[in-house]
Amino acid sequence: MASQDWFDKDFYKTLGVSKDVSEADLKKTYRKLARTYHPDSNPGDAAAEAKFKEISEAYSVLSDTEQRAEYDQIRAMGAGGARFTAPGSAGNGGFDDVFSAFNRGRGGQSADFDDIFAMFNQGGGSFGSGRFGQPSGGFRGFGGPQKGADVTARTTLSFATAVKGETVTLQGEDGHPLKVKIPAGVKDGQKIRLRGRGRPSPDGGENGDIVVQVAVRPHPVFTRDGLNLRVTVPITFTEAALGATIEVPTLGGDPVKLKVAPGTPSGRVLRVKGRGVTTAKGTGDLLAEVQVAVPSHLDDAAREALERFRAAEPAENPRTELLAKARA
Repeated sequence: MASQDWFDKDFYKTLGVSKDVSEADLKKTYRKLARTYHPDSNPGDAAAEAKFKEISEAYSVLSDTEQRAEYDQIRAMGAGGARFTAPGSAGNGGFDDVFSAFNRGRGGQSADFDDIFAMFNQGGGSFGSGRFGQPSGGFRGFGGPQKGADVTARTTLSFATAVKGETVTLQGEDGHPLKVKIPAGVKDGQKIRLRGRGRPSPDGGENGDIVVQVAVRPHPVFTRDGLNLRVTVPITFTEAALGATIEVPTLGGDPVKLKVAPGTPSGRVLRVKGRGVTTAKGTGDLLAEVQVAVPSHLDDAAREALERFRAAEPAENPRTELLAKARA
């Protein structure tokens, strides 16, 4: 939101940068100044605190592409520079009226900025990409203070941390540590909004937010399926054919024992209630998918035993139904 004092404040001078400064150099300069004048680094120093607010306001405007363009236009207007014309008919409070008042004055006297801003509010004209009074990100209304800009941060978590939740420490834009509470069950790609912890408002409004984008490293054993955790568990041929009790790992806890029924095929899923992801929405389960492991090496005794089994197993072909469906 544009402010009347933009006519008087030189944000480029406040940050000590040129008007054509790049975004990268602007951010680098701001971080250096913020570290120098941050209240945490200057406890009880009112002058440093005031300077920190000045550079924060300047960076909040100049780091926003649209606000920076509007600021440059307003500064040019204040210096008697280029004129702009707003769409609309005569008498609608457009910029023709504003700049006439600015350049000629009223009643033969120079118009002051209060008159110009009053005409802005009366006319409802447009400037840049936003209309007055609308939070479009363009030239917003003068009716209320502007919310500070949001700050984006990123963090990469282990799979276990994302499931269980934890407080992590990130590096803030001003170089100071930032503690962020990660809720249990956060997903890869999810965004966490920390309200009121972003950049300060340039004119006394509420602070912006910090938006933390989360990346989660894959786990070598477990995967997410909503609130459920999945794990693939190998079993032997004899365990699958004759049945067995097996151990299944859990995330961050001791293994649990599960019964495998005789004749269990590969791909069957065994469920462990309540050992999945816990969030405010509920608690998931652990889903253990069994896969029959075929031995790659057999000694003579094992091979002989399998040969005897093959001779004794039913003569039916397990692929008969598959082949019939393929021919249909």
